[in-house]
Amino acid sequence: MNPLYIRILVLILLFAAVILTIEGVTGWLRGRAGKEHVLNRRLKMIAAGYERSTVLSKLRRNDDSLNFNRDNLFGRIALSVVRALHGAGLSIPARTILTIMTIATGLLFVLVLVGGIMAGYGLTAGMVVMAAAFAGSLGVILPVMVLGRMSQRRRKKMEEQFPVALDTFVRGLRAGHPIAAALDLLTKEMKDPIGSEFGIVVDEVTYGSDLRDALQRMAERWDMNEMHMFVISLSVQAETGGNLAEILENLSGVVRERASLFMKVRALSSEGRMTAVMLTALPILAFVALFLINPAFYLDIAQDPMFIFGFSGLIILYIIGFVTIRRMVDLKV
Repeated sequence: MNPLYIRILVLILLFAAVILTIEGVTGWLRGRAGKEHVLNRRLKMIAAGYERSTVLSKLRRNDDSLNFNRDNLFGRIALSVVRALHGAGLSIPARTILTIMTIATGLLFVLVLVGGIMAGYGLTAGMVVMAAAFAGSLGVILPVMVLGRMSQRRRKKMEEQFPVALDTFVRGLRAGHPIAAALDLLTKEMKDPIGSEFGIVVDEVTYGSDLRDALQRMAERWDMNEMHMFVISLSVQAETGGNLAEILENLSGVVRERASLFMKVRALSSEGRMTAVMLTALPILAFVALFLINPAFYLDIAQDPMFIFGFSGLIILYIIGFVTIRRMVDLKV
């Protein structure tokens, strides 16, 4: 075969391969841009082919079925974990998290005791207290701090989005949309976390729940005063009538002014809050890090009979300081 023909054929095949590659990359980028245009997690799941009932069950944390008792300490801790998990946007059940923490704390406690005995230390009361403090710090306190930080960051974003959501809702009402359609507009126009939250409300109403009950559950999940005021406004308007758009527009102004005042208070108290964070987290982090690097530093001291009294007093003083600082920086606006 003529080498010229072979060369031309190779060039044609190479040209076709380049064209197909460009088309493939362009299609992939176009599809990716279409997926990224979806604003929140709920819409992404619907776009991925999930049924709305499945989306609702995945997004809505059905933790009311856990029936934690608010009257005892464990119930209050469990409920706080439930709220923190929801605030952080994690779908892990609260019982699973609590079980993992309990098992991890028990294993760390046993590991420290066994390791200390194998290293030649005696099983004293001070060693038991030291092992319990280390296991509790690494197995419970640090995970709770990380979870609380994640929840606080997402909650702050929710508070920033809520006035914008009210304005969008008011515009929908003024355009002639009914309440359900205006709420559905929020699920398509708002990003997470508020877009998916209103999506849960819309799906609950679709499957037969009352609108006010669905909104009330959303307000209870986030425990935000602004949401409670929003639900009360809808309830009052439904019972007495009135211009809902005007009511919510006034509410949006109140929320924005309250948020502005809250930001001023946060700015003025930023030094105290940062001091509170450092005084709360630094002792735990330093204790855990030093114990992991050099456990003998603590285990040697734990053999002293007076250690248990000194260390127990130190823990009590830390708890008193933690509670006092939290009350000082917990400013209500």
